[in-house]
Amino acid sequence: MAATAIRRDDPRPLYKQVKDRLLEALADGRLPPMSKLASERELVERYGVSRITIRQAMRELVSEGHLRSHPGKGFYATGRRVGPAFELDLLRSFTLTAEQHGYRPGSRLLEGRVEPAADPVARMLAVANGTPLVSLRRLRLLDEQPVAIAEDWIEARKVPDLLSLDWDRGNRSLYGELIDRYGMRPARGETVLAARLARPEEADLLELSAGEAVLTVEQIAYDAAGQPINFTISVHHPSRYPLRLAQGARTG
Repeated sequence: MAATAIRRDDPRPLYKQVKDRLLEALADGRLPPMSKLASERELVERYGVSRITIRQAMRELVSEGHLRSHPGKGFYATGRRVGPAFELDLLRSFTLTAEQHGYRPGSRLLEGRVEPAADPVARMLAVANGTPLVSLRRLRLLDEQPVAIAEDWIEARKVPDLLSLDWDRGNRSLYGELIDRYGMRPARGETVLAARLARPEEADLLELSAGEAVLTVEQIAYDAAGQPINFTISVHHPSRYPLRLAQGARTG
C-alpha cells in the first residue's frame, strides 16, 4: 500500500487515516485472522508518518479488539469482524438502528408470558410485588444472524393484547407498538452496561463458543411525565453487535 494513501489535506488526523487503512486490510482479507502485521518501522515507511502516529493507530485497534499485542513479537490480527458499531440510544429502537445501518432486522420470539412482578424488576418499574407484568423475550437478528437476546417487562394493564401480536414478524418493533398502539412514548431513560461470560443457552442462541464474553445492557425507559414504561435486559454478541456510545464536551 503506497504512502500516498495518507493525505495531508484529509481533515482526519493522520493516525485515523492509518487506522482506517489497516481496518480495510482486515476487512478484505489482506490481513487474515492470526496473521502478523508489518513491523512498526515498515509501517512508518509505508504510510510516511511518524512512529507516534503508528503507535496511536495501533493502540486504538488493540483497544477495539481488532489487534492483539505480543510484547517482543509484534501485533497480530484477532479475526474480529470489521464493521460498524451500533449507537447505544435508549430512545431509538433496535429496528430503526438496524435499518439506518443498512441491515435487515429480524426477531424470533423465545417466550411471552404474564408473570407477577418481583424485585428487581418491580422496583425498576415502580410497581408492587405481584403486579401483573408482560414479559417478552426475543432473539434479535441482523440479516438472519443472531446478535442479541432481549427481555422486556411492561406493566400488563398498560399493554392489553400485546402478547397476541405476531412477534416473529421480521421488523416488528416493540417501541413502535408502544408508541403507535398504546401511546407510550419514551422520553428519557437510564442504561447500565456490564460484561460477563455467556451462559450455555445464551452461547447456543448467539452462536458463541462456551466461555466467551457477552455485553449486558440494562435499560429503563420513562415517559415525559417520568413514569416507567419498560425495563429491558439484553445480552449482546460481542463482535456482531458492538455498541458505540457517542460522547462530547459538557456545555453546562
